[in-house]
Amino acid sequence: QARCPFDAKQSIVALFVDGSLYSATVADFQASDAVIYRSLSPGRPPLRTLKYSSRWLQEPHFVQALPYGPYVYFFFREVAVELSALGKVAVARVARVCRNDRGGSPRVLERRWTSFLKVRLQCAVPGDAIFYFDVLEAVTPPQALHGHPAVLALFGTQPNSIPGSAVCAFYLADVERAFEGPFAEPRGASSTWMPVPEDRVPRPRPGCCAGMGPAAGIVTSGDFPDETLAFAKEHPLLHGAVAPAGGRPLFTRTGCAGCRLTQLAVDTGAGPRGNQTVLFLGAEDGRVLKVLAATQHPGATQHPGGTPAPGDSREPGDTRDATSETLLLEEISLYDPRR
Repeated sequence: QARCPFDAKQSIVALFVDGSLYSATVADFQASDAVIYRSLSPGRPPLRTLKYSSRWLQEPHFVQALPYGPYVYFFFREVAVELSALGKVAVARVARVCRNDRGGSPRVLERRWTSFLKVRLQCAVPGDAIFYFDVLEAVTPPQALHGHPAVLALFGTQPNSIPGSAVCAFYLADVERAFEGPFAEPRGASSTWMPVPEDRVPRPRPGCCAGMGPAAGIVTSGDFPDETLAFAKEHPLLHGAVAPAGGRPLFTRTGCAGCRLTQLAVDTGAGPRGNQTVLFLGAEDGRVLKVLAATQHPGATQHPGGTPAPGDSREPGDTRDATSETLLLEEISLYDPRR
């Protein structure tokens, strides 16, 4: 229970880190109790997300789990509680928990994560009318992109929208920075979600790891002040979103049969000089697309910190090793899903 789903259609991601099993799935037959769970920890009780809390998890579909630094990250899509006025809108999320989290005090968040936070992942085509790809389908393990660790993610459109897919890259430094941003909470009669003023956020900051950084003086997570734990319980969502590397997708495909892509593999060191990114994309109609991702315009690709990434310092008009547009290199039909 809470380590694997009851139905093959229910999502599950799991991995071992530091001898503990981290799993993200559902813990009941009805799939109403979504959970991010840590178990099998030597000498530690199991930890989980808050039960039946729409603020923590709302109808999630888990896609990937990755250890990075002192955290374990979970990538998933869910129904956005902050967009409930628009109906059931799916959004992409990345959540994290501290690897040294031991749960809260007997008064607040006992045997629950004290460090659980989540933030939206944004993959969109910029312009006067921004076109969003919100349905997260796949996430790669960390890759070196322009010399910086990044993940590449495959997104689709809302089920009732025109069919389409996009691939966006996210620098892990940008993901980490997003978790330092303002918290979100509903405000006013319309329950519009707004950022929480910084002077209302308790110290140490909710979501940080005991014994590190701002919480260096805290021995274990159970020693956090009740004020910090109570705030963490009610404010798992951060305001804003993680923007993709370069500010736009690496690849998009819309408005066609077979445009809904569901699987992603990537080679960020392709080509004779090892500086090209090739995407392998699996479509729901049984095809695999091999795509050479476009190099951003000179200076357009940003690495963490906001300056041009290594390799993007060309002068205007210099097209060495650059592709001016995304190229579909090959299209392989693996099987006919109708047969």
